[in-house]
Amino acid sequence: MNRRLMLAALIATGGGAVLPATPAAAQFKVFDPLNYTQNVLTAARTLQQINNQISSLQNQATMLQNMARQLQRLDFSSINQITRSMQRIDTLMTQAQGIAFDIASTDDALRDRFPEVFDAAMSTNAMMQQAQVQLQAATQAFRQTMRVQAQVVENIQADGPLLTELVSRSQGATGSLQAQQATNQLLAISARQQLQLQAMMAAQYRADAIEQERQRQVMEAARERTRRFVGSANAYTPH
Repeated sequence: MNRRLMLAALIATGGGAVLPATPAAAQFKVFDPLNYTQNVLTAARTLQQINNQISSLQNQATMLQNMARQLQRLDFSSINQITRSMQRIDTLMTQAQGIAFDIASTDDALRDRFPEVFDAAMSTNAMMQQAQVQLQAATQAFRQTMRVQAQVVENIQADGPLLTELVSRSQGATGSLQAQQATNQLLAISARQQLQLQAMMAAQYRADAIEQERQRQVMEAARERTRRFVGSANAYTPH
């Protein structure tokens, strides 16, 4: 009877056996390869995204570091030394005695000490006094030129260590801003030296011009004194 019932149950279930659940059967799980593959791919893509985000953050950090390095200021300035050097030259140029370096004073001094037309009616004493004034002006211009030249040479000698320091900092610059600032300071020193040379040339040309005019005035006075010494032809009567 039992066998018939079991056979009927097998037929009803399509030939499959219906077995009572056991503890071992309850722990058994069916392995799904497709689902496992999808999970592995999902995990791999997630890991790749995380790696990409890490790389992006690292690149951004590197970019910010480079930007900070490029924008780092040069911790050195030669502006004060350049300014002091030019101030010393300007002081010497403004201390010019005799004939100053401005148009109004130059015109007045030339008109008083170096008249364009020699005054033939001037007395001998007046000629001597004028010659002394002209010689004094030439001497002052010569001395002032020598002082400017000495100051320029002193400034150029002081530029040696400064140029060395700026070149060293330019070569060791960590960013474009530092390199540009060092270059700008080097250009400022070069411009300052050119301005100094122009000031020295102006002082030299001024001294030369005063000396040439003094010599012209001396020649005019000498001719006038010679004319007075010789006198006119009517002053001599033949014997």
